[in-house]
Amino acid sequence: MTQAHVSLILILPVDDQPNHEEEPLLSDDERHAISMLVDLFERRASVNFYEGEPLKALSTLAYSDVYPLQISAATAFSEISERDTRPVSREALEPILHLLQAKHINVQHGASAALGNLAVNMENKLLIVRMGGLKPLIRQMLSPNIDAQINSVGCITNLATAEENKMHIANSGALLPLTHLARSSDVRVQRNAAGALLNMTHSAEHRQQLIRAGVVPVLVGLLGSEDSELQYYATTALSNIAVDASGRRLLWETQPVLVEALLRFVETSTIKVQCQAILTLRNLASDEQYQTLIVDKGGLDVLLPLLQSAYEPLVISVSACLRNLSIHPHNEEPILSSGVLPSLVALITQSGSEEAQCHVVSALRNLVANNETDKTEFAESGIFEQMRAVLADPNTSEAVLGEAVATLSVFVLDDALWVHVLEGGFLELLIPLTRADSYELQCNACAVISTFASKGAEASDRLVAVWDKPDGGLQSYLASFLAVDVGLEPMLRSVALWTVSLMLESDSPALIRLVVSHPSIVPSIEKIASMGAAASDADARNSAYTVADAQRNSQAYASDTYDPEDVDENDDDVYNRIEALAQDIVSLVHTLEF
Repeated sequence: MTQAHVSLILILPVDDQPNHEEEPLLSDDERHAISMLVDLFERRASVNFYEGEPLKALSTLAYSDVYPLQISAATAFSEISERDTRPVSREALEPILHLLQAKHINVQHGASAALGNLAVNMENKLLIVRMGGLKPLIRQMLSPNIDAQINSVGCITNLATAEENKMHIANSGALLPLTHLARSSDVRVQRNAAGALLNMTHSAEHRQQLIRAGVVPVLVGLLGSEDSELQYYATTALSNIAVDASGRRLLWETQPVLVEALLRFVETSTIKVQCQAILTLRNLASDEQYQTLIVDKGGLDVLLPLLQSAYEPLVISVSACLRNLSIHPHNEEPILSSGVLPSLVALITQSGSEEAQCHVVSALRNLVANNETDKTEFAESGIFEQMRAVLADPNTSEAVLGEAVATLSVFVLDDALWVHVLEGGFLELLIPLTRADSYELQCNACAVISTFASKGAEASDRLVAVWDKPDGGLQSYLASFLAVDVGLEPMLRSVALWTVSLMLESDSPALIRLVVSHPSIVPSIEKIASMGAAASDADARNSAYTVADAQRNSQAYASDTYDPEDVDENDDDVYNRIEALAQDIVSLVHTLEF
């Protein structure tokens, strides 16, 4: 926080001074307080001025009608609080808040400097607002005095870092003057105002209030500043505004130069501003129009070389932006034409950042999903070796595993790539993940296995090979997910049933024999098939499942592979679908010859 500084002045007794009649008349209490403070400031490092006799002496000066004593108190509080920002009591804040409302501007900005210093402490932030500190600070913001503006706005900047305070600040009338002061001719005022506005952009409600206060054109205007701190505050605030669809829409409709300004920062500004400008582009690229605009404006030429940076936060920012840019089908060709694929593949294992790994793997997934032509480049890029290394590494985080398995679930749907997944030894790595703690990771691992089952005889040998290993193999996964005496998410049971159905239709005698001869798989399916008819109420049926989120767990079986859809169903609809599929499987078993 930028602050205007003042020097400590203590008024001494002046009985023997010439022109005594012009000096203020001091009470005995005031003279005693001055004398005490002179002594205390000689050993200030060991004195707590926020309680006891030191606070009483400062309060005597603060509540005096004598201007020199008020300015001395305000200055003393300001300088004391620069080195001592401990939590303070209401009694310590009361004289400072009194000084904040003095008629002399120098007293006011000394008091606001003290509050700004104390407001670095969370307890103090909350207490200042609870004691009514906002109103006098806002009045001081409106002063033409630059020092008063600097200190009052800086204090509000600190107060705005406390979540509890943000609602009070937003409702206090502070947003309009803060927005106005962000355009100040004094860069110190601008910095504090922009910092306060940034701190207010961390919740959707307050972002909307800021937008109504006219903050967007002001923030975009600050992108033209030469001051790197202002650039950082403005880009970060705009990044937060771009989190909301309504914010992105407003930026698209009213700020046509925004993308070009951000790309200039990526090329020319400090590394801190670079990172934030890229993250702002990432948030903007949540929308299709920005995804194509960023690429059309030369964004790939600016962004992609930074994937080679040794500065990890920069790599994270670029990979996050690329993840969103890769969503749009029209961007697939320019991204691949840039020659970036080898760098992306290498980052799967070489990045030291879990976050960058997640973004890179997701970007590769998007590129494969959008590619409708030759997949040779992907097959020859080393991507499968890198993905296998990630899945085989016991130190890989659950987040990275989730992205990797989700990417495999896309690869196995591609006619040119699924064989590489099958032959790459991924089945052995996926089976243990069916028991992962993460529900999403479980679902994706099961979905990949189900897709292999849909390949019939082409994949049956591999499925037979992993029937009982590793970790009990495929049979253990299916048996446990079909056991009705174990509560299970309906989605997971559905995938297991669908996998069994596909395996029974595989035209592989060996695979069919393993399924049908298993001691519990078919018997469990028979129990599932009869659950609805056997249950006199919902309790018996529901006991076999752990959730009743029908929309999340509803299924569709319209294709050869498992394909979950968001269908608006109630619990009974979900269970009926599961039971119908189980009944179909039982009927199929009775017709099989092998």
